[in-house]
Parts: sequence; structure tokens; C-alpha cells
Amino acid sequence: MTTTQENARPVPLIGPAVGQAQASLTRLLTGILAGSGTSHQAWLGLQRLAALGGQATQEAYLRDLSDWLLLDGPAAARLADDLVAAGLADTVGGAMRRTAQGRGLREQVLAASAKITGPMLAMIDRDDLETTVRTLDEITRRARGTITTEGNR
Repeated sequence: MTTTQENARPVPLIGPAVGQAQASLTRLLTGILAGSGTSHQAWLGLQRLAALGGQATQEAYLRDLSDWLLLDGPAAARLADDLVAAGLADTVGGAMRRTAQGRGLREQVLAASAKITGPMLAMIDRDDLETTVRTLDEITRRARGTITTEGNR
């Protein structure tokens, strides 16, 4: 059996590249958040609420925070309470939802981030970026499936 040159190449190690990109982008984000007085954890909580469509039942939101941010129940509840106390979210009828202030902060942070990352990304081929996003989304989906099926957390 013969092996083609393509198949003989080792699979690239993606972890270090993703980790370094994440660390660099997190550092940029931390600077932007500092200007708004928002903690990184509060930002992540706000992002998770946005990922849920801007509102979710309190139970579903706390479960999502626990799952995605690896928080125990009390820590997830504290984060939700912190968002409410900061005016970024509120609870109505058992549902957690973003407030106008929360939506505004998210738009402000995303716009400030785009001012920094836009020029960087403009220098990268758009098709390459789209492939990268699809690839990372697929890796995330598969990794989460592995975590779920193997019971890892």
C-alpha cells in the first residue's frame, strides 16, 4: 500500500495556535472592557445571554453559564445577580433577559473590538477567514459532543 505525500504529513497541532490567538484577543478585549468598567466574567455572562437570543428562563441561563463557563451553581447564580445589579440584565417572570443597557454595552464593546480587529482581519483572505470560522465551529461542536458522550467536564 502506498501513501501519498498528502497523507504522510502529520496533522497540524491546532491547540497552541488557537490558544495563542485566544490569549492575544482576550488581552485586547480586556483593555476594551476596562474602559467600560466591565469585568471579563460579566462580559462572558452577557455574551452567553446573547447566544441564547437575549433571554432565557433563569434555570436555562444558569445551566448554560455552568456548562459553557464551567461555573458551579452558586458561581453561576452570582454572575447572573451581578449582571442584574449592573443593570445589564433583569429578571421578569422567571426569565433572564438583556436590558437596553446590556444591549448597548455589547454593541459598544463589539464596535470597539471591530476597530482593532477589523484592520488585522482585512489583511487576511476572506475565504480563509470563512474556512477558519467553519473549522473552529466544527471543532467546538465535536469537542462538546465528546465531552457530553464521555461525561467529561
